[in-house]
Amino acid sequence: MTSARRLGKELEDIRKSGMKHFRNIQVDESNVLMWQGLILPDLAPYDKGAFRIEISFPAEYPFKPPKITFKTKIYHPNIDEKGQVCLPIISVENWKPATRTSQVIQCLVALVNTPQPDHPLRADLAEEYTKDRGKFLKNAEEFTKKHSEKRPVD
Repeated sequence: MTSARRLGKELEDIRKSGMKHFRNIQVDESNVLMWQGLILPDLAPYDKGAFRIEISFPAEYPFKPPKITFKTKIYHPNIDEKGQVCLPIISVENWKPATRTSQVIQCLVALVNTPQPDHPLRADLAEEYTKDRGKFLKNAEEFTKKHSEKRPVD
């Protein structure tokens, strides 16, 4: 199965499943290897907004993992200022061709909801999260309200 056919099927499955954490999915018909959509975390402080992500699939997909980039700024220890994410399921050493995009999205939402300060891309935020959770949550909520996109209404 070509990567385009598999991605077409995965996209159809995600849209049919009505995934509530990944919405407004846009795929350029001329390039099915590039997806955009909104991640909707359901735990504070990130449940106050939506975050646009871009998923770029390599031509060798599913034999090589996709790359996820946050296009919306987020105050999070595991996502850097450029929007790069530290997500084990899509690391080269952990990637398995049987992994579906819906599983990747579920892992991403879980990571956003529950930061992993032991594997930070932003050490300053990981330290704040670990040492002063209240301050971190307040800063993250204010940042989310200021920078995130409006959540789509069901």
